[in-house]
Amino acid sequence: MVQNILDFFKNLPDKYCTECGKKIDEQSECYGNTCPNCLHVKSHE
Repeated sequence: MVQNILDFFKNLPDKYCTECGKKIDEQSECYGNTCPNCLHVKSHE
């Protein structure tokens, strides 16, 4: 049975950083598994 694509994405498990273990607020285009803090990424704010 084919599942609705939106339901599929809504039901994916949370992603956690492999370095510190914190939950990653994932972006749709992001395939990384390390959070921005562990990557030492600074925001553009």
